[in-house]
Amino acid sequence: MIEINSNRRFALKALLALVMCVMCSVSTSAQQKQFALDELLGGGESFWRLRPENLYTTWWGNMALRSTPDGVYDLQTGKEILTVEQINKHFPEKVAFSGHNFSFPMGEEPVVMITKGLRRIMYDFHSERVLLDITLPANAVLRDFNVKTKQTAYTIAGNLYVFTAEGEILVVSKDGSTDGSNNIVYGQSVHRDEFGISGGTFWSPDGKILAYYRMDQSMVPSYPQVDIKSHGAVVGESRIAETYSCHYPMAGENSHVVKVGVFDTRTSENVWLDLEGEQDDYHTNISWAPDCKSIYVFELNRDQNHMRLVQYDVQTGKKIRTVLEEKHEKYVEPMHGLTFLPWDSSKAVMQSQRDGYNHLYILDLNTCKAKQITSGEWVVQQFVGFNTVARRLIFRSNESDPRQSCLYSVGVKGGKRIAIGKEEGVCSTAQLSDNGLFVIQSYTAPDVPRSVNLLSTATGKGKNLLTAADPWKENGYAIPQFKSGSIKAADGLTDLYYRMVLPANFDETKKYPTVVYVYGGPHAHLVDASWHWSSRGWETYMAQKGYIVFILDSRGSEWRGLKFEQATFRQLGTVECQDQRQGVEYLMSLPYVDKEKIGVHGWSFGGFMTTNLMLTYPEIFKVGVAGGPVIDWNYYEVMYGERYMDTPEQNPEGYKNSNLRLRAGNLKGRLQLIIGYNDPVCVPQHTLSFIRSCIDAGTQCDYFLYPGGEHNMYGKDAVHLHERITRYFDDYLK
Repeated sequence: MIEINSNRRFALKALLALVMCVMCSVSTSAQQKQFALDELLGGGESFWRLRPENLYTTWWGNMALRSTPDGVYDLQTGKEILTVEQINKHFPEKVAFSGHNFSFPMGEEPVVMITKGLRRIMYDFHSERVLLDITLPANAVLRDFNVKTKQTAYTIAGNLYVFTAEGEILVVSKDGSTDGSNNIVYGQSVHRDEFGISGGTFWSPDGKILAYYRMDQSMVPSYPQVDIKSHGAVVGESRIAETYSCHYPMAGENSHVVKVGVFDTRTSENVWLDLEGEQDDYHTNISWAPDCKSIYVFELNRDQNHMRLVQYDVQTGKKIRTVLEEKHEKYVEPMHGLTFLPWDSSKAVMQSQRDGYNHLYILDLNTCKAKQITSGEWVVQQFVGFNTVARRLIFRSNESDPRQSCLYSVGVKGGKRIAIGKEEGVCSTAQLSDNGLFVIQSYTAPDVPRSVNLLSTATGKGKNLLTAADPWKENGYAIPQFKSGSIKAADGLTDLYYRMVLPANFDETKKYPTVVYVYGGPHAHLVDASWHWSSRGWETYMAQKGYIVFILDSRGSEWRGLKFEQATFRQLGTVECQDQRQGVEYLMSLPYVDKEKIGVHGWSFGGFMTTNLMLTYPEIFKVGVAGGPVIDWNYYEVMYGERYMDTPEQNPEGYKNSNLRLRAGNLKGRLQLIIGYNDPVCVPQHTLSFIRSCIDAGTQCDYFLYPGGEHNMYGKDAVHLHERITRYFDDYLK
């Protein structure tokens, strides 16, 4: 027997305790999985595996339905309504049936519509009859189907066509560009998708008449984009890179000319609206009158400070009247068309910011008077629809908190609003029944991945259909800490909201490198009360690698009212930088933020802000990654640029102060510019001119581009992009 003295015994006990501690630590670490980048990004192969569970739902008239891979079931009773087997027996090749390509468009009639690529099927599942089975031409794009007449408007090259239920093709236009020049195009989105425009065709309520855009771009210079044939040339064709047309109207230069046509499918006759105003006015938010005899168009002058709502006769194209006008010393921004009351065709819901916040109005078309229905220092974010029984309006707003988006109803005469569901978090989707008595709401909150509920729009009450578990926790991942708060803007008065992502193993006694993720521009925000405070997958990835990520919505961003947004008018990049500096001052007050290791990253307007911050505060920001950035607003498009900056001739000082080329000599830290080689939004001229300015100033920046990439990267390119961004910070900030 070996005797061990007390000192040695104590040492062995201490060693054993240390070993156990290490083993426990290793065991705990082994239980906490680490995220791969492709699990966190939409382009990743494993992304959908870690998304919260969801229900695929729709309405059949006033019956709530749930879709599964096998069929469709009544959400309330679980009763089988329609099966895939029932449908596929009519089609030898089988029809892929899922929650993503079916709808019940004919109210309570037992008709399902299935869309699969260019093919559209309508099937009566009671009589088991195929009502429609059409396939559009292979090169048909921008497809717009009308349920009532079962006709589809579509475009090929620059021309517009209508495919009838009988398979006949009606030619709407013949003079559209077919040579790739895109000088004249029909039926496409115009004004570069500004003013709420997302399409170029508009069916009448009865489905017999089609209104559409015609855009003449021949007077707009063509930006030289290059197809390098990065994936190889077609056999028999030249391997030489080719140029193609990208008409780009830069601020202060020629804009395209837009007309609105009306095509009667019964006679194949075209009528052109006799649009008033100047040639380069904007024409948006086209709305049909319920009787199909007239069209309402929101028209905006090029200065974007005078809006007119004009009614036109569709038979003659002549102006009937100007219904109303709005003016503002800075800009007016019509983003929504009229929605007529189902029970009174003489009145329509209209949205306006005339009192400083976007609110709902009832427009009386007889008197041309608009009565305000909602009011307050908050904004209506979406008009959802009607409860036609109680005659109430259903909408989403942020009245409870600027970071939230909740569902409400209000009577057409105004008065008390009813909250539908929880008055917190974010209502991400809202599907109304045909009569609007009920809504299927998908809801999320910082600690709620997803909750799906069936709710009464009259009482706001209902029942839960699904509360999704946290897939990150269930799969044993090490989850960062997500938090949100507020600071004061540079004016010392305005509340600004931020979110912050901290490493899973966060230790307040340590100091961490910190990356500011920034956007800052109009019509976007980054902080809301959804799951993980709306944090992006890349932010989680960076936190996992030992970074703190900080995001602040500065003045100029959306959903805070006109005063908040217009603080940046004629001086883009100035107020936003001042507010972001306030955010950094807050960061540097925290003991766990390494003041010497602060970086910044953003895309598009965020790329402009990233570069701007690196040049404005070179002593603070050591590393930056600017994606798809605006560098010089002289090079940006007419519609967006002139709204917020006026023209270069009207505002030379503002354009000079925001021109980052002129400050290339201020660059001290490491800056990487990343663009899509074929970006049609922030064209390569921005970044190339900045590189030239850096060369002239004797400063250095890094550059990376994605051949064939446009303004944003998708799929594998998105994963590759974010790995590159991460590596840049790893190389130069850690």
